[in-house]
Amino acid sequence: MAESKEAIIQRLCNPGIIAVVRARSKEQVVPLAEALLAGGVVAVEITMTTPHAIEAIREASATFGSRALIGVGTILDQETATQAINAGAQFVVTPITKPEIVNIAHAAGKPVMIGAYSPTEAQTAYEADCDFVKIFPADGLGASYIKAIRAPLPHLRVVPTGGVNLDTMKSFIDAGCVALGVGSSMITKEILENDNWQQLTENAKAYVEKRLELG
Repeated sequence: MAESKEAIIQRLCNPGIIAVVRARSKEQVVPLAEALLAGGVVAVEITMTTPHAIEAIREASATFGSRALIGVGTILDQETATQAINAGAQFVVTPITKPEIVNIAHAAGKPVMIGAYSPTEAQTAYEADCDFVKIFPADGLGASYIKAIRAPLPHLRVVPTGGVNLDTMKSFIDAGCVALGVGSSMITKEILENDNWQQLTENAKAYVEKRLELG
């Protein structure tokens, strides 16, 4: 039986580390996801910038089943969202404020994360009934910005992407973020170039342990 949207949301927030995967090839995705799982990261966002991303999502979903939450990122239109969900994506992420993607995801019973940069975009995403607001790119804004916008908009469930690393995690959590999108600081360029999955497992474990330590 497929997991409910609410159950998927709970798993995305526990431990709250969402790996943002921009693999060099489709063939890297399964071993990469296996390495993340071994380190305790269950939420794997395969971005559409990965070569043959839809096929990669289909293969990863079939390989891991309920062991992992395989999602899709960098969604820019409704058609691609539908293709990814049909391939097995369990959650949908877009870096832009594209409210119409909410309807596609929710019709399939999947949570959706809508991108925003300004308070107006974040509120627009919320009013479109998205499940999470993705503040992106968060590296230039920082945790203080998220804390500031959540003061008048405390209802936002924020997930920052960009600038999240082991040193900044605490500040983002303290700012009220419900989960963290982690990309190149965990899945480094060197790891991808060398298929160093053992190092990725160690990195993933460090992020999960730090997140659990922060409570």
